[in-house]
Amino acid sequence: MAGFIVAGIVIALLAFGVVLRPLWREARGLAASVAVLLLAASTALYWLVGTPGAITQPTNRPATPRSLDEAIVQLRAALASHPEQAEGWVLLGRSLSSQQKFAEARDAFARAVALRPDEADVLVAAAQARMLADDSGRPDPEAMRLLEHALAVQPDHQRARWFLGVVQRQAGEPAKASATWEPLLRVVDASTRPGLLEQINAARQDARLEPIQAPAAPTAAAASGKRLQVRVTLDAEFAKRAGLPGDTSVFVIARAADTPMPVAVEKHALRELPLTITLDDGDSPMPTRTLSSLDNVQLLARLSRSGNAMRQADDVESAPVTVALPAAAPVELVIGR
Repeated sequence: MAGFIVAGIVIALLAFGVVLRPLWREARGLAASVAVLLLAASTALYWLVGTPGAITQPTNRPATPRSLDEAIVQLRAALASHPEQAEGWVLLGRSLSSQQKFAEARDAFARAVALRPDEADVLVAAAQARMLADDSGRPDPEAMRLLEHALAVQPDHQRARWFLGVVQRQAGEPAKASATWEPLLRVVDASTRPGLLEQINAARQDARLEPIQAPAAPTAAAASGKRLQVRVTLDAEFAKRAGLPGDTSVFVIARAADTPMPVAVEKHALRELPLTITLDDGDSPMPTRTLSSLDNVQLLARLSRSGNAMRQADDVESAPVTVALPAAAPVELVIGR
């Protein structure tokens, strides 16, 4: 019951479209559709409750909020009664950050860190909130500790590496900042690399070190990391029998084998098939559960007549395919076979 109450408010927050993608997919901007945000809401329910059957259980749920402010009030109330919900604290922190209430966001993320002390995304979000809440210009030792721990947990976490360098330079350690930032040159996109190199060389100049040159651009294979190229088709015989309209929804989903919670998902229309897409961390509906965090994922494509992100009785799915990451070749999914 407790999980469902918090989850219901989380769904409302997600539906306002201010919590998820704008805050962890900064490089790509706000490109998510309402449908994907609703999918995020549905999967947040899986994450917090653990079973879709909970949706039909009678509950004393609060009224649907009409604004983000109302949703935040309800989430605060639910967390006051059930403070063990780490994901609720994360979403509260992100919501408050979106309203530039950084001191309150800092406190919310601190609660999340207490519950998930070894989760890199949570550690980075907490450190970032601390940095934004303090406009004194002084380095924050606790933010540095959080970021150092995030990198110890996940050495390839780009935002952890960037913000740690910022704190190190703020603390008067430009040589450390340069050393922290330099590995990013091999993984950021081409448009970001010149600005990053400028910051690195500015730090090196402060440290009285020689400037460096940008490394050669990574190969396509190295740059792809834990991305998945997926080709989705519709079985020809099934297509003839079904006669579905072109705007029928198609969800392409990657998930861990032991949970229905997606780690990456995209929504498309049937008319787009055959379709080839690339799934990556930017397609994750939850910031603390991403594609790159797994070594193996299960892939499937779902045809949804209702357009509902939650699986319905008349939905048609491809056979699931389990893939080790990084995948060497595109994964083929056929719906209706």
